[in-house]
Order: sequence, then C-alpha cells, then structure tokens
Amino acid sequence: MNVLVTGGAGYIGSHAVKQLVGAGHRVVVVDNLFRGHRGAVIPEAAFHELALRDTEPLARVLAEHEIDCVMHFAALAYVGESVDKPLEYYENNVSGAVSLLRAMRLAGVRRFVFSSTCATYGQPERSPVVETMRQEPLSPYGWSKWCVERILKDTASADPQFAFVALRYFNVAGAAADGSLGEDHRPETHLIPLILQAALGTRENITVFGTDYPTADGTCIRDYIHVEDLCAAHILAMEALEPGDTRFYNLGIGRGYSVREVLDSARRVTGREIAVEYGPRRPGDPAELYADSTRIQRDLGWQPRYTEIDSIVATAWNWLKHHPDGYAG
Repeated sequence: MNVLVTGGAGYIGSHAVKQLVGAGHRVVVVDNLFRGHRGAVIPEAAFHELALRDTEPLARVLAEHEIDCVMHFAALAYVGESVDKPLEYYENNVSGAVSLLRAMRLAGVRRFVFSSTCATYGQPERSPVVETMRQEPLSPYGWSKWCVERILKDTASADPQFAFVALRYFNVAGAAADGSLGEDHRPETHLIPLILQAALGTRENITVFGTDYPTADGTCIRDYIHVEDLCAAHILAMEALEPGDTRFYNLGIGRGYSVREVLDSARRVTGREIAVEYGPRRPGDPAELYADSTRIQRDLGWQPRYTEIDSIVATAWNWLKHHPDGYAG
C-alpha cells in the first residue's frame, strides 16, 4: 500500500514510518519540521517539507505518489500550551485536518488513520476507559482532537466510500528497540524522558505534581503504551479498513503505573539516583487513567508486547544514553 504519513518526522510518526517500511508499504512523509526532525525520517521514505494548510501542493503529492491511505500524526500536542494558545491549536489541528481532507478529496484518497487522544474523554468518572464513555475534553488540545473526530464522522456520512479509524492514545513512551529512533521534544513535557534526563544529569531534578491523590502511593496513575506497540496497532487498523468503515479504538496496555512506580523503574533500569522535588497537584489531572483496549484486541487481534514498565523505560534509556542531545547530536 502507498501510505502518506503526516508528521512523519515527529516522535510517533517516525516510528510508524519505520514500521510501515518494514511491513512492505511504500511511505511518503509530509512534515513542516516545526517540531519534527529531518534526521528521524529513515532514507527509505520519500520526504516533502509541507504545511498541512498547503492544500493544493498536498493534493499534488497525494496524486503523484498514488497514495492509498493517509496516516495523520501532524498536530500541536501540548495540553498546557493549548490553554495559552487556543487559536493556534484550532488553526493547526482542526483547520490543518480540514485542508488535508480537502487534498485527499481532490486526489481521490478515501482511507484515513487518525492520531487521536484519551484527552477527548476529559476526566472520566472511572477507569478503565472504554470507547463509549462520554467525551468532554478539558483543554483546547483535547477539543481540537474531538473536533477532527466529529469532522471525520461527517465526512464519512457524506461519502459512503470514505473509511477512517481514530486511535485514542493513552501515554506513549519508549523508543525503537534497535536504538535508531526515540523521543526528542523541544521542550520535553513527558514524564519518562524527563525522569531519564534527570538520571543522565542533563536535568537537575524531576518534579512530582501531587502526592495526595486517592491512589496506593498518593501519585497519579497512567497507562504507558510503548511507541512500537502503538504503531503496530496503526498498521493493523489501516490494513483492516474497508470502504465505509468508521472505527474508534483506545490504545493502552490496560493497566496503570503511578508516578512513584515509574521513578522506581527508572532507578532500577539506569542504576542511578534521581533527584525529586514535590509540587502541588496540577488542575484537571485525574488520579487514575488507563485504557480498556478490548475492542481493538477483539477486532484486530492487537496485543501489546511491552506490558511491564521496566521494558518500556529500558528502550527510552537506551536511546537517551546514546543520543543525549536528541537528533541534534
């Protein structure tokens, strides 16, 4: 299959490109390199530096490469930043997706795999979270992803040949098992790389926000899914799409780890002490959030390979040790 990957120079997108190529698909990457890294795109993939809002050039790329399916990762994805810059998030994430869908219509492409998020659920009343729970996002980032899901539903209603799957991620972590790709955000906001930077000494310490949650050790619990397991699910979902399909799947391992448990894991994996500071709770942080991924396991036979936190942290540590400056090194 010929697959166009938007955001293919980013953390998740670059891993998806690598797996798609490994599975025998021909891959074209579109990325504006605002937060992506050209060095993260493997040479076997074609690359076009384009913004999502460039509708006609996008349509030409889709037509030129005879694309069969679009895998859409490109988005702004910082929750806190979205609160400060809501218009930028709606313009990039929602208007950008509309432009991409217009380009697909011009080129006659009708398969779409969407990178969505558990942030569309907001603060669920309980975990594990199932796909049928009410979606009530708490941030412009979450609402922007919800908006795109709504747009995809309406697009499918208007075109019976259009097919899409929306994959609602929980906390993506880890790095390529062979050490070739990893997580390099500027700035970094994800827990595991922040902890490992503190272990490496490139960060002074790690701040734990809230130690009085109603959990066993008082810290937040989250579902950490390895990036390679996540990308494998994308490929399975893409290959299963039939005309008219409208699918929604949660992606997580189905159990949570607390912040303290992740810290303990990082100490075991690295063999190093990690300096910790404690701060107050962050507004809107649920105590516990983890996925029920039964639907995708039942429909597509997907199973995560990395189910223990140490194995996830170990791949991230392997990447960071050898790439302390990320792709800039």
